[in-house]
Amino acid sequence: MPTLNDIKSDILTLTNEQQINLLNYISEILSLSPVSIQDCREARFSKGKICPHCESHEVFKYGISSGKQRYRCKSCLRTFTDFSKSVLSGSKLPLNYWLEYAKCMILGFSIRRAAVQIGVCVKTSFYMRHRILDAIRSYIGMGHLDGVIEMDETYFAESFKGNHVKSGFVMPRPSRKRGKEVVKRGISSEQVCVLTGLDRQGNIYAELICKGRMKSSDLSRVLNDRIESDSILCTDSHKSYIHFVKDFGLEHKRIESGKRRTDDFYNIQRLNSFHSRLKLWLARFKGVSTKYLVNYLYWMKWLEYFKDDKEMLKGKSMLLQTVSSQLDLNIEDYRTRTALFR
Repeated sequence: MPTLNDIKSDILTLTNEQQINLLNYISEILSLSPVSIQDCREARFSKGKICPHCESHEVFKYGISSGKQRYRCKSCLRTFTDFSKSVLSGSKLPLNYWLEYAKCMILGFSIRRAAVQIGVCVKTSFYMRHRILDAIRSYIGMGHLDGVIEMDETYFAESFKGNHVKSGFVMPRPSRKRGKEVVKRGISSEQVCVLTGLDRQGNIYAELICKGRMKSSDLSRVLNDRIESDSILCTDSHKSYIHFVKDFGLEHKRIESGKRRTDDFYNIQRLNSFHSRLKLWLARFKGVSTKYLVNYLYWMKWLEYFKDDKEMLKGKSMLLQTVSSQLDLNIEDYRTRTALFR
């Protein structure tokens, strides 16, 4: 077994870059600790204690309930805990289960693989995933784009995966065979449109906006108050963008088909790369139901926003961010959910 002096000697043989990497790795390990109720409380009430029912700040401690601190609101007289109307509301699983599940999501595990990893059933794994994703969607928000903006749309086959006849669902079209996406050629009502945008500051816009081909009216509806007035819009030759920039008074850099030069400052190469990563990442889930597609878009956004964070801390960051978001959903809300078009 090497002695402390042997280890010191080995460290001195490393290059400066290797020593810095080793120091960063040790720092990550030392800063890594399990998530505590105190961590969740600080994340939830980072702007002061607030009632999740009426948003009043006039709250006071009101005893202990099932080992959790309880509060009472002076305005609505209702009680709540640190986890009321949050992703952990009503959950019987300990915090470390949720932390491990967040780590599984960062690694892109399937619902079944995540269920096996933390020791829960597939149904519980499904609800844990989508409760976290709904909270992430609330935490991140749609966001704004500014400056030089690359914008383009991409399409996915409409999917009713997970809907069952036994729950009363009626298919609006004949079922497709596995591996078959759409019957009609080109863009049709069998597909849904996802509008995406990136600016040079790293902000991302990705929303499900319509079925079939996009129109200028769809752009005006979903991008109202999402783009700053002095922005420069870089798009392909789709005519809908022409009407949109004219109505909103934006500068337009239109990239003609077949002339997408990568050496030009005004291009959509970053966005094309994002589309490739998005579709490759979604492929691992063997099809995503359209009614949950928005959640997966925000999952991808989260991974893009925090890709430079320390790997060991990503799970903890994701959990604390979801706990800080207010979420008031139950199982029935997921059963009756429909596709969320903006």
